Amino acid sequence: TIAPVHAELTTQQAADMLVVSRPYLIGLLEDGQIPHRRVGNRRRIRLTDLLAYMREDDRKRAEAAAELTAEARSLNLDDE
Repeated sequence: TIAPVHAELTTQQAADMLVVSRPYLIGLLEDGQIPHRRVGNRRRIRLTDLLAYMREDDRKRAEAAAELTAEARSLNLDDE
């Protein structure tokens, strides 16, 4: 999908992009993990902020997987 850099998403659109439930996304917003703004009683998330969160989340997952792999190797639990 192509979207303008300044695009803002609804909470449902953002949740769909993250493949999470809307209530889970709102928890991330309320915890300050993803910046957002309020328009009346609605929340809006900038596409750039959501993409930055997704990149950071991917980085953390890759780091955790690498740590688990290294630990498995040190315990001789790998498949070799």
